[in-house]
Amino acid sequence: MKRLILLGASGSIGQSTLTIIENSRNDFVLVGFSVGKQSNKIPVIINNHPSVKHIYLIDEVEAKKFAKKYPQITFYSGETGLETLVRTVDADTVINALVGFVGLVPTVAALESKKDVALANKESLVVGGELINELLKTTGQKLYPIDSEHVALAKCLAGQKRENVKRLVLTASGGSFRHLTREQLAGVSVKDALKHPSWSMGAKITIDSATMMNKGFEIIEAHYLFNYPSEQIDILMHDQSVVHSLVEFKDGSFLADLGPADMKVPIAYALYEGKREQSLIHESLDLNTLSSLTFHPFDADRYPAVAFARDALKYKGSYGTILNAANEVAVYAFLDGRLPFNQIEKIIGQIIGKHGIIEKPTLDELVALDKEIRHETTLLIESLK
Repeated sequence: MKRLILLGASGSIGQSTLTIIENSRNDFVLVGFSVGKQSNKIPVIINNHPSVKHIYLIDEVEAKKFAKKYPQITFYSGETGLETLVRTVDADTVINALVGFVGLVPTVAALESKKDVALANKESLVVGGELINELLKTTGQKLYPIDSEHVALAKCLAGQKRENVKRLVLTASGGSFRHLTREQLAGVSVKDALKHPSWSMGAKITIDSATMMNKGFEIIEAHYLFNYPSEQIDILMHDQSVVHSLVEFKDGSFLADLGPADMKVPIAYALYEGKREQSLIHESLDLNTLSSLTFHPFDADRYPAVAFARDALKYKGSYGTILNAANEVAVYAFLDGRLPFNQIEKIIGQIIGKHGIIEKPTLDELVALDKEIRHETTLLIESLK
C-alpha cells in the first residue's frame, strides 16, 4: 500500500485526488496533507482519512487551535512548516497540487528525502526544471506528471522509439476569451474570465488559460519531462478539449489521447505510476455523441504569453523564475480588480526586460529572486494607477 502526502488538498486537484484515494483504499493511504486558507475542510478530510497524522496550514494561530482539537495529529505552519512536513513524514509519494512558486521547495524536499512526486504544480518545472532533473538523476526518484496534456503525451510516447518522433503537440482550448480579439479584451471582467469553456479549475490557472501562459508553461514542462527541444513542441487549438495531446511521427502518422475533461483520469494514471486503473470518472467519453472534433492553428500574436515561455527554454537559468513571479503577481492583481486583463502580458514583458539571467542559480537564489520580482512587479502595478 502506497503512503501519500497530498499538498493542496483543498483545491480542485486535491479534492479529485481525495476521491480517488477514498475509492482505492487497498492501494493508497493518506498520511499527511496541507491546505491553504480553507481550513474548514480539515475536519472532513480527517473524518474520511483517519490514517492522517500530519497536517500543514498557513495560519499559525489556527494550527495551534486545531492541534488542541486533534492531539493525535502533528500540525505544521509558518514559512518552513510545509518543507518540514515533506522531509520528515514517512511516505512513498508526495502529490504536489499547490499553485505557484510555493510548490518548488516541497518538490525539491520530496526528492531529496527519497520520495517520488506526482506533480500538478507546473511552476516547479517552470522555475526549477534544471534543478529538479538533476535531483531525479542523483536520487533515483520518480516524477509523474498530473497535467492532462503531459499524461496524454506520456501515453502516446510509451513504447515508441525516440528517433521516430517528429514533434509533440499540446492541445489548447484557448480559454475563456478564445473568440475575442486582443482589442476586445480591454474591458473583460473577472467573472467572465473565470468561465472556462471546458475545465473546472482554480482561479489562477483559469486566468493563465485565458492568457495561454498556462500553455506556455506546459511547453516548458514537456521539455523537462520528455527532453524534447522547444522547436519540437507545438500547440494546436482544439475547441472540444477531447483530444488532450498528440504525438506526430516521422512516417506522417499521429497518436492521440482522447478522454473526458475530468482530472481524475490523469491523477489516477500518475498515482498508479503509468498503469491504467479505474479513474472513477463520472461519465466516460461516448464517441457516438461526438458530431465533430475541430482544430485551429495557434495564433502567436493573439497569445503573446507563449513567446515568454519559449524564451524561458532558450535562456534557461533564472528566466523562468522572473517570468513566473511577474505572471503570478499580475494575475492576482487582475483577480483583485487592480489590473486590466489586457495589461497582464505588458507587465510581464516590462519586468523581464529589466533583468539579466543567472545561468545556474541555486535553490536559495531562486527563492530570493522570486521575492525580489514579486515586490518589483507589485510596485510597477501600483504605479499604473
